[in-house]
Amino acid sequence: MTPNEHARPPVILKRNRPEGNPRVLLVKTSSLGDVIHNLPVASDLRHHFPNADIHWLVEEQYTPIVQMHGAVDRIIPIALRRWRRAPWSINNWRQFLGARHAERQFRYNAIIETQGLIKSALFARLAKGPVHGFGARTAREPLASRFYDARYEFPPEIHKIERYRSVAARAFSYDLDNFIDYGIAPRVPNPNLITGPYCVLLHSTARAAKLWKEDRWLGLIDRLNVAGLGCVLPWGNDAELRRSDRLAVRGGRTLTAPKLSLDQLSALIADAELVVGVDTGLMHLAAAFSRPVVGIFCDSNPVDANPRGPGPTAYCGDIGKPPSVEDVVSAIRTVKPGLL
Repeated sequence: MTPNEHARPPVILKRNRPEGNPRVLLVKTSSLGDVIHNLPVASDLRHHFPNADIHWLVEEQYTPIVQMHGAVDRIIPIALRRWRRAPWSINNWRQFLGARHAERQFRYNAIIETQGLIKSALFARLAKGPVHGFGARTAREPLASRFYDARYEFPPEIHKIERYRSVAARAFSYDLDNFIDYGIAPRVPNPNLITGPYCVLLHSTARAAKLWKEDRWLGLIDRLNVAGLGCVLPWGNDAELRRSDRLAVRGGRTLTAPKLSLDQLSALIADAELVVGVDTGLMHLAAAFSRPVVGIFCDSNPVDANPRGPGPTAYCGDIGKPPSVEDVVSAIRTVKPGLL
């Protein structure tokens, strides 16, 4: 690859909208769970403005999620995490300038910045148009609010999804309904790793304190296997692979998944009979696909981050209060009556 090929990021164009309709830039860069929680914003905008031109600025590794949403017309990938590892790289600077060019190519009626961080607020300010975001009491980094033209505050108990949706609703003066439409569908076929009905067990998360004890996972796997449900254990790095293998010792229809892309994992989750997971973005992806979901919270507050979607969802646990196997089984019974 020549240096010139790095001059601009790979802006993804889905369709061209007629001029004269609202043009919106959504700035939600990461993490996976936050990007998923922001998907209903694009659905709301498309519902209220059928011909709106909706763009999204996002970290490059999460572009497959945004690509699943049919309402997003243009994706501007950035690579802050990769760029920071080599801040003096000429190619990285070319990519940054390319992203800046892509942002400034159009004037937006509104820039909706729901990350609430200084870095994302700065990217929002690079674009042309009024920036809408959180007030100092709601933003994760209060200083970020100084970069917004319009600021909105929310009580801490308001779910993240509703906060994100409400910023856009207030920017364009429309009312929200109670239905959450994530608007996504898998882009690739199910990898078909297991025959018969199966569940996906999401045992991994970025922070060790959020993990559920392995002996409890084993107890849950035994209950699910007796109920006739196979268990698939995905992983993303070597430590997670080793944990998957330890949990798959029960054999039978419990297996460690092969290395899967985000698209393949999405397709696997979308066809599952049940998804049980710790507080991780993939657990929220299952809710976005309307799967029956049970969230396990061990060291994070579920009040504003519990799984929500069109399908049945439940959660158990809290900060410093990891649930027992029986707690999780009880939650499963609420989303899959008659299974256990």
